Amino acid sequence: MNLRGFSTLLRKELLRFWKVSFQTLLAPLVSTLLYLLVFAQVMSGRAEIYPGVSYREFLVPGLAMMAMLQNSFSNTSSSMIQSKVTGNIVFILLTPLSPLEIFAAYVLAAVARGAAVGTCVWLVSLWFFPRWPAHPVELLLFVLAGNLLAAVLGLIAGIWAEKFDQLAAFQNFLIVPLTFLAGVFYSIHSLPPFWRDLSRFNPFLYMIDGFRHGFFGLSDVAPAESLLIVGASAFALSCVALVLLSRGWRLRH
Repeated sequence: MNLRGFSTLLRKELLRFWKVSFQTLLAPLVSTLLYLLVFAQVMSGRAEIYPGVSYREFLVPGLAMMAMLQNSFSNTSSSMIQSKVTGNIVFILLTPLSPLEIFAAYVLAAVARGAAVGTCVWLVSLWFFPRWPAHPVELLLFVLAGNLLAAVLGLIAGIWAEKFDQLAAFQNFLIVPLTFLAGVFYSIHSLPPFWRDLSRFNPFLYMIDGFRHGFFGLSDVAPAESLLIVGASAFALSCVALVLLSRGWRLRH
């Protein structure tokens, strides 16, 4: 493994979002807190999803995971499309880096950004709802698996898209609906049978539900099942991304 080349590309990707942390970390934190304050205010005292868990507390892990997924996806997808549009992707492809090393650098940086956003959201939420996670190890597993899946999906989207408009359509018509309809604001058991069964095909549901189980020890789906589905989905998408990188699909013109 080319450790020097891999670490250099990883550092470049980490610095890419850290240099504009006001936009990449603070902006998601503010928007997530707005969701929390608005929905908590509207639904306060009107809903209790789990016994002993207020609706405000119920929202925190869902909103944190939603912010993580969207930012992990955005990191890999925006980095790839910018490199393609500006033409500097050729300087990465010409380096003695294997597709696996390129893949790992892009994805690890995105996972780091997603985890940083989630940590910021959780730390600020402690000011309002001081509650320590019931299963910290399980919570961390879902953080890693969920961010990994979203990062790989973003990498595939960045490789596929040839214009910023295509990437925006991918995010607006796929990522945003999947995250909003993944049980962030509700339990799937409150849905009619048809929509409840349909929600089972949304992989983002299992990320959010498993992450919420790490917080409260309560969930709609068994955490082992959720982790298995998320892990299998991330592995399948990783194989697709590695094949695309190795073939240089839409990267070499």
